[in-house]
Amino acid sequence: MQKASGFKRVINRRQVMALAFGAMVGWSWVALTGVWIGNAGPVGAMLAFLLGGAALAFVGLTYAELAAAMPVVGGEHAYSKRALGRTASFICTWAILLGYVSVVAFEAVALPTVIEYLVPNFSRGYLWTVGGWDVNATWVATGSLAAVAMIAINVFGIRTAARVQVLVVVVVLASGIALIFGAAVNGDAANLSPGFTGGIAGALSVLVMVPFMFVGFDVIPQSAEEIDMPFAEIGRTLLLSIGLAIVWYALIIGAVALGLSETQRASASLPTADAAVALFGGTWAGTLLVIGGIAGILTSWNAFLIGGSRALFALAQAGQVPAVFGKLDPKYHTPRNAILLTGGLAVIAPLFGRPAMVWLVDAGGLGIVTAYAMVALSFLVLRAREPDMERPYRVRYGKLTGYLALGLSLAIASLYLPFSPAALVWPHEWLIVIVWCALGLLMHLLSAKGRNQGDSV
Repeated sequence: MQKASGFKRVINRRQVMALAFGAMVGWSWVALTGVWIGNAGPVGAMLAFLLGGAALAFVGLTYAELAAAMPVVGGEHAYSKRALGRTASFICTWAILLGYVSVVAFEAVALPTVIEYLVPNFSRGYLWTVGGWDVNATWVATGSLAAVAMIAINVFGIRTAARVQVLVVVVVLASGIALIFGAAVNGDAANLSPGFTGGIAGALSVLVMVPFMFVGFDVIPQSAEEIDMPFAEIGRTLLLSIGLAIVWYALIIGAVALGLSETQRASASLPTADAAVALFGGTWAGTLLVIGGIAGILTSWNAFLIGGSRALFALAQAGQVPAVFGKLDPKYHTPRNAILLTGGLAVIAPLFGRPAMVWLVDAGGLGIVTAYAMVALSFLVLRAREPDMERPYRVRYGKLTGYLALGLSLAIASLYLPFSPAALVWPHEWLIVIVWCALGLLMHLLSAKGRNQGDSV
């Protein structure tokens, strides 16, 4: 087993669940539910999430076994290195890092978008135009300053970050449950018609977003060396978090559909909040919903800053990126430099305006499913090569689970490619992927001097 890296086991079971669930629900359930329903219809969107969530549940099973067997920092890096070797481990970890960094940057763009809903005309001071959208100074400042604050929270220690996570997850749950309750009592079933819109292309456009929405359970294996609970329970908690997120997204989609007609959804600036207003008959409900959305931004942002910094730390410890990112803060025992780089990218994200939200979702999704496929392959290789490895949590029907996880991950990954109706868009989304790959190659080359030392880690 990979040796410990100097972290302290301080995160309890409740905080682990809050990290994973909060990472998966984030802000997207407020910002994008209207988009999903518009693309595929209420029933089509719910089916896309149920099918996509079920596919990722198989991936989650492979993670559950590996996380319990190798509860060390870095998650994917440790599994793929042991099973597939150094080069594959770098590709796998750099791919998941694209997903993590995309989420962190996404939240920095999402926050001023939410504030703009609550405070009309707060966005002022024109800077430039990106993708047809005017970028204003107050809008940029809100996202960038929040990114600096989130970096500070994480540098001060994961215990502080985990406590913050629990508090804001409670706010998310309260606002979302209120919306679901309102839909159950006051919703109109006629609003569910038409159940399907956009045909296959519409459904696929929602399905390709699902991996990005569910990324977050893998924050658990990334921070496994800091979790204070039995190793077998790490795997069970991971699976429970996925199940809760599947139910959450399906219920939120249904609630928004019940609250607004097709025409109302099409004209709404933020359909999820407008649905709350319609269901409860007061603007206070929309405000409450948006406050829950802000809490969701913080939960996701916090969790992925934790996960991304630990993944980068693992690469540095292995000598695959510059060693400066593999150092712990002597006082707080956090990977300070890795946090600064991962969080620093979010500081500049608002400069690209609101269009960057969709670009980040799609480009980050490709990195996520690539890593998932490599973890599933690592699971299969280790089952065959090391059948006697200690596995505190052992998945039943392991070979079948592994092949399903691998096949489904590759199938979803294919949806991002040019021949698919849901392919990444040129130039913005493909440029994010290309620049990220180039940055990875550069980081790998810069760390060449430390690679021999890293082989012993």
